[in-house]
Amino acid sequence: MMTRRNFIKKMAVFFSFIPLGAAGFLDWLSRTPAKPKPEPAPPQAETPAEQKPKAVSTEPLASIFLFSDMHISVSEPSMTEKLHWALKDVTNFESPVDSIVFGGDLTDFGRASDYALLRRTLDQYTLPQQYGNMGNHDYYDIWLDKNGAFSTETVPNGKTDAQSRARFQTFFGYTKPYNEAYINGVHILLVSQELYYQEKPEVGEGAWYSDEQLNWLEEKMKSHQDGKPVLVFIHQPLPDPGLDGRTHQLIRANEFRRILKPYKNVFVISGHTHLNFVGDPGRHYNEQNSFHWFINSSVGRARSNDVGGTTSMSQGMYIQVFEDRVVVRGREFSNKTWINDANWTVPLT
Repeated sequence: MMTRRNFIKKMAVFFSFIPLGAAGFLDWLSRTPAKPKPEPAPPQAETPAEQKPKAVSTEPLASIFLFSDMHISVSEPSMTEKLHWALKDVTNFESPVDSIVFGGDLTDFGRASDYALLRRTLDQYTLPQQYGNMGNHDYYDIWLDKNGAFSTETVPNGKTDAQSRARFQTFFGYTKPYNEAYINGVHILLVSQELYYQEKPEVGEGAWYSDEQLNWLEEKMKSHQDGKPVLVFIHQPLPDPGLDGRTHQLIRANEFRRILKPYKNVFVISGHTHLNFVGDPGRHYNEQNSFHWFINSSVGRARSNDVGGTTSMSQGMYIQVFEDRVVVRGREFSNKTWINDANWTVPLT
């Protein structure tokens, strides 16, 4: 509220400018400091919308059946019968199957007649894409004489390892015994035994990989610097860490391990041992390496837990790759059931 004193002061100032006129009054106003305007408030930083974690799909990226050690032979019908069990299970499976991988020892002797029988058997079913690698038995034709009898005295019986490779490669349409594929974007590498007794007797029943194949493997692995999972299929198992292999093992194991060591989310899957899944799960999942190593059973000749015994079992491995994990399970084809002792889930890192 304006007081009487203030009112008189303001009026005195006003009347003092009357002689100067309006121009003088306006000049005075221009020299009077204006009341500063308030500073505008700084703009408020926009609060970003909360970043919701990306939803992880519950559907697998790829679902693969691994059939190891089928040992198809025109001389042993029971092997074909067991393969029929497996194929019937897969074609009537509870969920889609994207691929079948044949993990070595597709045949018992690698004869042209064995591959023809395998082709006739597969052609009876509507199957997903199939891939494979070679095992030692796929080279066994060199042990058979002209009458089809097993003969160590006359080996190689006029035959060569090159002929065995050619039959395998023709069966799959490969140019090398090793190969790669992408199954719904999931990378698989099929590492393969390249030669056998006729070309290199000292390898015995072991898997020999050439410099060429190991260089190929090293180059293919470079695409996994981003940590995307990769499945590497071999046939013979690895020796203990730090050792190279001997007969019935991957021979150049140290070099194989060196190539895989820089990468995470690598899954190596082998066969050859025929050990069935019932019993000790530790026999089938090995965590001693930089990678995850799983050992499959056998479609044709799953062994009993008694040394040297065989069973009427017919078993394989089911592999599902998800965005955040890999699930590996053992399957009994004779009665179309899961094997409780063979069930692993490995989170991706």
